[in-house]
Amino acid sequence: MEKNELLEVKAKAKEWLSDTYDAQTRAQVQALLDAEDPAELVDAFYKNLEFGTGGLRGIMGVGTNRMNIYTVGAATQGLSNYLKVNFADLEEIKVAIGHDCRNNSRLFAETSAKIFAANGIKAYLFEDLRPTPELSFAIRELGCQSGIILTASHNPKEYNGYKAYWDDGSQIVAPHDENIVNEVARIKPEDIKFDGPDDLIEIMGEEMDNKFLENVKKVSISPDVIARHKDMKIIYTPIHGTGVKLIPDALRAFGFTNIINIPEQDVVSGDFPTVVSPNPEEPAAMEMATQKAAEINADVVMASDPDSDRIGVAVKNDKGEYVILNGNQTALLFFYYIIVNMKKEGKLKGNEFVVKTIVSTEMIAEVARRNNIEYYDVYTGFKFIAEVIRENEGVKKYIGGGEESFGFMPSDFVRDKDAVSACALMAEIAAWAMDQGKSLYELLQDIYLEYGFSREKMKYVVRKGKTGAEEIQQIMTKFRNDPPKELGGSPMEWVKDYSTLVAKNLITGEEKKIDQKITSNVLQFFTQEGTKISVRPSGTEPKIKFYFEVKGELQARADFDAAEQKADAKIDAIMEELGL
Repeated sequence: MEKNELLEVKAKAKEWLSDTYDAQTRAQVQALLDAEDPAELVDAFYKNLEFGTGGLRGIMGVGTNRMNIYTVGAATQGLSNYLKVNFADLEEIKVAIGHDCRNNSRLFAETSAKIFAANGIKAYLFEDLRPTPELSFAIRELGCQSGIILTASHNPKEYNGYKAYWDDGSQIVAPHDENIVNEVARIKPEDIKFDGPDDLIEIMGEEMDNKFLENVKKVSISPDVIARHKDMKIIYTPIHGTGVKLIPDALRAFGFTNIINIPEQDVVSGDFPTVVSPNPEEPAAMEMATQKAAEINADVVMASDPDSDRIGVAVKNDKGEYVILNGNQTALLFFYYIIVNMKKEGKLKGNEFVVKTIVSTEMIAEVARRNNIEYYDVYTGFKFIAEVIRENEGVKKYIGGGEESFGFMPSDFVRDKDAVSACALMAEIAAWAMDQGKSLYELLQDIYLEYGFSREKMKYVVRKGKTGAEEIQQIMTKFRNDPPKELGGSPMEWVKDYSTLVAKNLITGEEKKIDQKITSNVLQFFTQEGTKISVRPSGTEPKIKFYFEVKGELQARADFDAAEQKADAKIDAIMEELGL
């Protein structure tokens, strides 16, 4: 860092030595200023932790670029200001507040409740940690105008975050997202009203849990199948998170009786003592569960992340090994099961629709098309799925939405990623497969045999700090200005640039408008033989993500391993071509 920039950082840090900040914060800032190596000071203060369209997410600690009561307080004060303007005609403005298992999550939640109350806003605060989908449900159930949850989802233990919701239980979208971002950006530390009255804070508990579980139970499509296989062996782990509260109850509400836990991972802890990363996308996070599954010959293994929006699923393959399904495979099982069984049960009226994200497998679109179900493609994030539901409310019926990132939302009583309902429904899918003499693994193979085979993989590149952010932008600029002409031995056909909403055919020169309402920093490449590559910087982490999908041939279940290996080799070759 240049000398002048370091002086600016130090000046910014010294502002945190004023009486506006508490004694402990001041002492920690002074220690950073006194340290010989300024690296930690610089990272804590070189920028403000941005309240973006997805809220806040960052490492906990003192500083403008950290999660602490002041950055959280500014977010809550800014949101309060915006709510008071938008709902000025209401006698009472209400918000719901939830939090996960992370260190400081309860502190941040209680701090936020006090700030809302200080602004004359009624705050419904959960008594303890709760899953993110229940917070979304509570907003709708209580008729709240907004809500927040303190969580960093699947991020490592150093992180925490703050997600803001609107009155439909969805994370905020346009125009409110940008408007709230601008409102929060105007807040100075001295503007934050920290001390609100307790009489405007109401604690929520078991009553809301029961109402939520009543709705989860309605997600079931084939209760008769469950009755026949209620004692199937289900292993579930919350990986130290909020799922311990409700997911076993949801499975029991569906009718399942044989739920096996991993006691070490039922321990609620923001330190996540048994894993490096509490993310079911990482095989290591599910290792204890799959080891237990091998010992007892379990029928299905499931995990949720700290705030219980993500679901991880492991199944036994034809060699007797437990393998973790990727998020596309999990989503494909959900979509297939819902569509096929609603059709069989005569529950489809002709106005149903499903939603997937643009980076998710095109197999979902194929299943929907072949069954005459309307589908929508949206940007990554369940707030965009919720937006489609809101636009079609009362006209069309939502029957499922999901993404490759281990997320599914089976019903619209929740308007965010929902591992509680998803875990219960996945157990039902496993029971349905058993009813046909199949494993979940064989069911997945049969879907590929019927609808065509594809293989997906995601690769991310981490670039931390200020220089990392600049490097990620440079990578996007390079791909945007000079897209590959060929990948995997197939000529590039279409390039979609969501920053301009223009799709261009590199072979014919034809250009088409992309059907999205807003722009996004995403690029997609499609080859002539059907390979799809999506590139996007993460909105919540210092990463740039590459999503690969290649097509393959599958004639029989026995050929499945060979088809996977061939597809994996092709993806690896494409990664090499792209320098990954």
